[in-house]
Amino acid sequence: GASVTAAEDGVRAVGASTKQSAWLKFGIIGLLIGLIYAPVLKDLAFDWWNEESLSYGMLIPPLALYVAWMRRRVTLAEAAIPDSRGLWLLGAACLLFLLGKVGAEFFISRISFVLLLVSLTWTFWGWARLRSLAFPFLLLATMVPLPVIVYNAMAAPLQLLASDMATNLAQALGVTVYRDGNVIHLASVSLGVEEACSGLNSLSALMVGGLLLGYLQCTRFRTRALLFALTIPLSIAVNILRVTGTAVIADHHEELALGFYHSFSGWLVFVAGFGVLYVLARGLHFILD
Repeated sequence: GASVTAAEDGVRAVGASTKQSAWLKFGIIGLLIGLIYAPVLKDLAFDWWNEESLSYGMLIPPLALYVAWMRRRVTLAEAAIPDSRGLWLLGAACLLFLLGKVGAEFFISRISFVLLLVSLTWTFWGWARLRSLAFPFLLLATMVPLPVIVYNAMAAPLQLLASDMATNLAQALGVTVYRDGNVIHLASVSLGVEEACSGLNSLSALMVGGLLLGYLQCTRFRTRALLFALTIPLSIAVNILRVTGTAVIADHHEELALGFYHSFSGWLVFVAGFGVLYVLARGLHFILD
């Protein structure tokens, strides 16, 4: 009896020592990551706080952590099998970080942080646990704003599309209006469709909403992918309606259109788009799932 008790005590001591060693390793790795990425994450948080169009990014890390916590039983049910293949992704993440620093490209250095977390999970926990955390990591990647070159390439065509479609709709509603580039001319005022009115801001937020609603409301991957794809035309459509509404109201009440409505319509567009997205998620779940 005494020998069995001593053996059990020895096993407990070894287990406690292993657990302490693991937490020590995680602590050291976390400290190193914090020191290396502190400037990158600080700049990212600064953009979230100061750029209204990027403010949704502040919600992404807590949401990703919450989803990961909700899936903890599924994740921990998988065996933790370290996989050295994750080191290749770790090297790629480090290379992207260096390229982003040298080339002053914020997107590359910021997205390398997410890739680093993915690679560490793969290396220490294995592929099975990484796969169970695929959605939280995908959600976390959306906190990084689009590269400037991509944003600029998409903004101009969307500006012209929004101004053209809004002009046609306003004319169909009986408003005397014509378009010159991205400027909509009314009888008493001219409205310029700027980059902020291109729809990219609502597109980013609705894409995140599409990911979350697809995860919460749909069960099949194809349904979630379709819902996510529908966020693109949906965000463009609601933005065109926003610009059209501005033109129609400005034709009757210029101060209202350029004042309260212009300030409030951004939130109105997102709420309306999210509502339509919710209806689409429920419908796709009913039809395809």
